[in-house]
Amino acid sequence: MDFKKWAQCLVAFSLVASTAALQAREMVSVAKAEINMRAGAGTQHPTLWKLTRGYPLEVTSRQGQWLKVRDFENDTGWVYRPLVGKTPHVVVKSRVANVRSDPSTRSRILGKADNGEVLRTLEHRNDWVKVQREGGLKGWIARRLLWGW
Repeated sequence: MDFKKWAQCLVAFSLVASTAALQAREMVSVAKAEINMRAGAGTQHPTLWKLTRGYPLEVTSRQGQWLKVRDFENDTGWVYRPLVGKTPHVVVKSRVANVRSDPSTRSRILGKADNGEVLRTLEHRNDWVKVQREGGLKGWIARRLLWGW
C-alpha cells in the first residue's frame, strides 16, 4: 500500500473513531431538587455552586461514588452519583431560543426559552429536539441552540 492510500485510511479511521467517541459520551442529569457541585470527590471539598433538577452534565471521570462532570459552559466539578440520573435534559446555550410547534423554522413560535434554561428532552428528529418546560410548554428547538441530550 502506498503512503497516500495509507494516509487516507488513517484519516478515515480517525474520523470513525472520533465520531464513535462523541456518540459514546456519558451524560447524566440532576435527579434531586438541588445538589452541590464540589471542587473534589467528597463532602469535605467546598461547594462550587448549586445545580437544580434536570441540569444536564457530561461525565468525564469517576472516583468511587463521585463523578467528575462538565457543564455546557465547560465548567467542571464533582457530583455524588446517587444524586444524578439518566433522564435526558438539555440546557439552552443561545441567548434565546424559539420553541416551535413543529421541527421547522417555518412552524409557529409557541414561546421562547432563555439562556441557561433547563428543559426535559422528549424526542429527537434530525436537527431538532422536542422539549418540555417543567409544568408546561412543549415544542421543538433547533439542536444547535441546545446542549445536553
